[in-house]
Amino acid sequence: MAERKDNIAEIEASLEGTGLRIGIALTRWNKDIVDGLLSAARATLVKVGVREQDIVLVTVPGALELPLALKKMADSGKYDALIAIGAVIRGDTYHFEIVANEMASGITRVQLDTGVPVGNAVLTTENEHQAVARMTEKGRDVAHCAVEMARLLKTL
Repeated sequence: MAERKDNIAEIEASLEGTGLRIGIALTRWNKDIVDGLLSAARATLVKVGVREQDIVLVTVPGALELPLALKKMADSGKYDALIAIGAVIRGDTYHFEIVANEMASGITRVQLDTGVPVGNAVLTTENEHQAVARMTEKGRDVAHCAVEMARLLKTL
């Protein structure tokens, strides 16, 4: 624990991935975008010390199927953290809002119900151009989030 200037003990964030087991659930829709997200996330996980053999990938048809796959993975006890990867791109109908909202709610519920952190890298964008522009940074960010939350929960 570190001591802050205001004399409050603080648990410091850690991006040390050594020894962590990470599960990734990936949608098959918008393949080029999800592949870009996955590539950035995998590279970042390895860079912070997660061994490639400690990363497990499952695929699901679309974003609404992510929470169920993540729940099953979390319940298995095999993973220190999980990552959800996908891309929901707005179309001409209200379907976008339903998918984006229900998917995000389901992912949050998995974390709270199981105690296993889930990094959410499901892009919800207006168009494909926005998704492509965000995929590399979001892939890196979600890997850092998963590792940091796994370490935090081990410390707590």
